[in-house]
Amino acid sequence: MNLDIDLELLREFERYLDPRHPEKSKIPAKILGYGEISTVFEIGEEGQRDFAYKRMPIFRSEEELRDYEKAYNEYVRLLSEEVGLNLPPHGYASIITDQGRMVFFLAQKKLNPDSIGNRAIHLLPHEDILRLVRKVLQELKKVWDFNRKSGTIDLGIDGQISNWSIVGFDSGSRRLPQDLELIYFDTNTPLFRVNGVEQLNAELFLRSAPSFLVWLLRMLFLEDVLNRYHDFHLVAIDLIGNFYKEQLPELIPELIDVANDFFADEARELEIKPISFKEVKSYYREDALIWSTYLSMRKLDRLLRTKILKRDYPYILPGKIKRR
Repeated sequence: MNLDIDLELLREFERYLDPRHPEKSKIPAKILGYGEISTVFEIGEEGQRDFAYKRMPIFRSEEELRDYEKAYNEYVRLLSEEVGLNLPPHGYASIITDQGRMVFFLAQKKLNPDSIGNRAIHLLPHEDILRLVRKVLQELKKVWDFNRKSGTIDLGIDGQISNWSIVGFDSGSRRLPQDLELIYFDTNTPLFRVNGVEQLNAELFLRSAPSFLVWLLRMLFLEDVLNRYHDFHLVAIDLIGNFYKEQLPELIPELIDVANDFFADEARELEIKPISFKEVKSYYREDALIWSTYLSMRKLDRLLRTKILKRDYPYILPGKIKRR
């Protein structure tokens, strides 16, 4: 942890936060990007504008919060020290509000927006996009190399193109650096198992879900969503499938070839089965349906809780996500 986080500022930010319109809060938040569940933002105060924050108001006890902090610290250590991934300067803070709400804030050094993979692929020429995806696969392989050697620890990772930043990327040149290095920054979900036991409390995934959907999500999707990040084949399918979401479907056949060539050559010892176009298309359709339905239900839940029940709704929901 190496960022100087202003804890009192975060307390003040949380005290007056308008989750529906965070940019209109007493301490305004500028939205930097959306994931399927979380929102990335900066806080409009001097000295904090170089930080990108994620906010997690999902904990119901201090024990849950401390267990999460422990898992997060270990996951970051494993990725950086044991696996060898480059991570951005980062830090975190946990606060408990006067109302008893427990919130975890993850902070990272803000990166050049154009260097983020899902932005860069719209600037790069065709051959550089293929090179970038192969480099992502090389970085991901480090995770499975570690898992093979560990014996007791099984790391998972979300390898989507939007979770990587290109070191030293010059958007003006619209080319990748000759010596290509990547930074991985999606560390807020500590996906790892020790002797087969998940170290993340999986129920935390369901805290922001509508109460009327929790039982269904737990029964049908929770285990599947967790398992996919431990399967290199599925992680690669997810990486490629998201080019549908990024409006670049014409690249998918070639990206499949890149992945299959990588599995057969550089990762042959892992014995990853080849990816098919049918798999990628089917996977993305199912994934898009799950997440778009989930977001719609969360918005309905917000409406019911704030307008009908007159209750608090603590989550900052993503905006409209464009999908193919």
